[in-house]
Amino acid sequence: MTEENYIKAVEANKIPEDDVIGVDVNGYNLAVYNVEGEFFATDNICTHGNAKLCDGFLDGHRIECPLHQGEFDVRSGKACTSPLTEDIKAYPTKVGDDGFIYISMIE
Repeated sequence: MTEENYIKAVEANKIPEDDVIGVDVNGYNLAVYNVEGEFFATDNICTHGNAKLCDGFLDGHRIECPLHQGEFDVRSGKACTSPLTEDIKAYPTKVGDDGFIYISMIE
């Protein structure tokens, strides 16, 4: 994956440790997570209901949907608990020298 595949998303210091925020990146509604200083990004809308994951509860590498309490793994987007049956998309991230989180939107 080359540098040009990454899009500047948000300053890393805007996301407290062990928390999540919602961001809009090139028209994509994403959730960006800080888990013990490591950053992850997924689609922000739950596949089970029309709820924003950034409004959910982050516990380690799992985000709990605020609507029906299903959990996704923020590293892979995998649906981990019922009532979820469909994964969310996860995106590669990196932190640049400028302190911003960059997200790759390339499949």
